[in-house]
Amino acid sequence: MNLERASGVLLHPTSLPGAYGIGELGAQARHFIDWLALAGQKYWQVMPLGPTGYGDSPYQSFSAFAGNPYLIDLNTLKEEGLLQDSDFVAMPAFDPFKVDFGAQFIWRNQMLDRAYAKFAFDGHNDLQSEFERFKTAEHDWLEDYALFMALKAAHGGLSWNAWDTGTRDRDPAALAAARERLASAIDRVQFAQFLFFRQWSAIREYAHQHGVQVIGDIPIFVAMDSSDAWANRDQFYFDDQGQPTVVAGVPPDYFSETGQLWGNPLYNWQKMQQGGFAWWIKRFQSSLQLYDVIRIDHFRGFAASWEIPFPAETAIQGQWVPALGHEMFTAVRDALGVLPIIAEDLGVITPDVEKLRDDFNFPGMAVLQFAFGGGDFRVNDFLPENLRVNQVVYTGTHDNDTTRGWWANAEESERHNFRVYTHSAPSEESFAGQLMRMAFESRAALAVVPLQDVLNLGSEYRMNLPGTTGDHNWTWRYNPAALLPSLADSLRTLTEQTGR
Repeated sequence: MNLERASGVLLHPTSLPGAYGIGELGAQARHFIDWLALAGQKYWQVMPLGPTGYGDSPYQSFSAFAGNPYLIDLNTLKEEGLLQDSDFVAMPAFDPFKVDFGAQFIWRNQMLDRAYAKFAFDGHNDLQSEFERFKTAEHDWLEDYALFMALKAAHGGLSWNAWDTGTRDRDPAALAAARERLASAIDRVQFAQFLFFRQWSAIREYAHQHGVQVIGDIPIFVAMDSSDAWANRDQFYFDDQGQPTVVAGVPPDYFSETGQLWGNPLYNWQKMQQGGFAWWIKRFQSSLQLYDVIRIDHFRGFAASWEIPFPAETAIQGQWVPALGHEMFTAVRDALGVLPIIAEDLGVITPDVEKLRDDFNFPGMAVLQFAFGGGDFRVNDFLPENLRVNQVVYTGTHDNDTTRGWWANAEESERHNFRVYTHSAPSEESFAGQLMRMAFESRAALAVVPLQDVLNLGSEYRMNLPGTTGDHNWTWRYNPAALLPSLADSLRTLTEQTGR
């Protein structure tokens, strides 16, 4: 894929403002798109849109295919008659600038239950036929996912490998009994998915009407506790009890001295190849229904994965094991055509990863926050003059500190290198703007900037600190008062001056 020169902004929908404790796919999403268009931006980049579980990370989803029901716009449901004003009387006092996922789990699910009850009781013939078409079109993943979520609730939220043996091992008789016993719960899960995809399709179409395309993010791995792992157990390395024998992670690196123990099950590539990589074809086909361009997180895992024996306390005792990424991408390209994929090729990248990326002409990534470390920084691949044209440059990503925060906390050697390189002495106030300009002025075809950097926010507004858990990750929401027309004007000016 060859990118045209352009720019965009990274913002996950959960970070949108609104009255109900988390960003939604309604008026505020449209307002953000309006602002992007006013600012001359051609891309909106989002993180994975799947339903999140423990830890609330969008990179650990209950499904690689499903949407996050927390994002369903409740005002739209009220306009459609699925909710009433009285349903909002007991709404919690939400923090407008921080997501409380625990409160969302309780209150929002109650609201979706009410919407489903209203739908089921009143009939809503106009929606019923549309709902039935959705179930038919998405049955390949939707039936397993809905059953998985209904069973998970029936088992008190336990991971699927802790369920009773019959449902854990997908015994046909046990599943048939569960489908009958949990029919209403299954239908409710499917209805929530219908609402999500209906609203997301409308938002994406609105973006297209305003000249904005969506870059979507898919994690290379699926979560251990997911319908994907449960329904496709033979595609991963599991023992007879449903426990993984090896799990994914990365070795010690810039972010962590002990590496990152992600815990995702690893793919049985030989088994997938025997099936013609059908699961991957479906996954990319589904993602292309959501996004215009796909960013693959941890692309290097398609060349080799850091395989950690299970169980383990850290990621140190792992090894690189080759994957069949070339064969998989060939099969997907043969089935779906040229793939609009951005490869997240950060970290320790070896020649085999570069070859895989270049064989399929996937643009890679560069992060300017990483450009000024090391001894002889002038050979750093992320310096602007070392970037490639068919590449995406970022000031930072969701895993980095905000750019203002990075400068405030950077090693003095990195600050020195930056001052030497730019012949300037930026302040904490001016640094983010200067790094943004460097990204936009670079030869890289696409420049993407997190909204925190556009707003010049400090470390307390970062999205995620890798290797940590707690209520500081994934919770940031922006103040709508900060998204001023004057800020859009300045970003448009920068965009036009740099030919984007």
